[in-house]
Amino acid sequence: MTTNTTNTNTNTTTDTNDSTVFRLGGDLPVRRIGYGTMRLADGPSDPTGPEARIWTAPADRAAAVRLLRTAADAGVTLFDTADAYALGAGEELLAEALAPYGDEVAVATKVGVVRPSPTEWVPLGHPAYLRQQAELSLRRLRTERIDLLYLHRLDENVPVAEQLGALRRLREEGKVRHIGLSEVTVAQLAEAEAEAPVAAVQNLYNLAARDHEAVLEHTAGRGIAFVPFFPIAMGGHAAPGGPVAEVARELGATPSQTALAWLLHRAPHVLPIPGTSSERHLKENLGALDVRLTDEQFARLSAAPAS
Repeated sequence: MTTNTTNTNTNTTTDTNDSTVFRLGGDLPVRRIGYGTMRLADGPSDPTGPEARIWTAPADRAAAVRLLRTAADAGVTLFDTADAYALGAGEELLAEALAPYGDEVAVATKVGVVRPSPTEWVPLGHPAYLRQQAELSLRRLRTERIDLLYLHRLDENVPVAEQLGALRRLREEGKVRHIGLSEVTVAQLAEAEAEAPVAAVQNLYNLAARDHEAVLEHTAGRGIAFVPFFPIAMGGHAAPGGPVAEVARELGATPSQTALAWLLHRAPHVLPIPGTSSERHLKENLGALDVRLTDEQFARLSAAPAS
């Protein structure tokens, strides 16, 4: 975000020759491992994993704020949230921790999903609703322009042209720098691109879930960032003696670092956004930027079938 001059992060680089940096939309340099904030919600007694509700603000707010600041100090430059995370409390938490944002901190958020209950995530793409939610996100994030605004999900009941048109209008008004999409197919992405420039696609993708290979390839050819969420899931690959453990031993890395390194090796436009509520895991994840797979190791990991 560029609405003020305070710089939270003092350790990042914007060297265009640095393989750990990608320029979102061609003009916004970010390190290739970001931080997904979804897990900074709910309390210790609430469900976790696929059953997590992401319904209330974190029980230990001070700890969550410290973790976000630690991430920025450690070199994270891309922070990912959504208006649907804890009904806007996720955005408020990010602002409390990092606002005013310096030029080297980019914030991505999402609009287009309503939460009528803790277990429901319902796409709603009416243009007026999308514009209203973007205005609320601007207030909660305490900024005048959102670096990357995703359409959280396409609403099959609203024409794509109308949904993207709402985001394009926000961009033209200077309230959004770049537009993104989440969980889309190649056909949906192509239809969206006909209405507005798309800078990033955030889909489920990891060693165990590679259904979006075609989307990854399409984005590679168009300079669009491919942002895998749940990037560390490894399925059967993580078994003792399995390919991840074997390659991790060879590299002197952890399995999580190896899974992230596989994503980074996959293509230079891939930007994983692992989330964690642990400072130790945060620093472990960022260490993957220093892990280099050989082509043979990458091929060995890729050869194991996805779950």
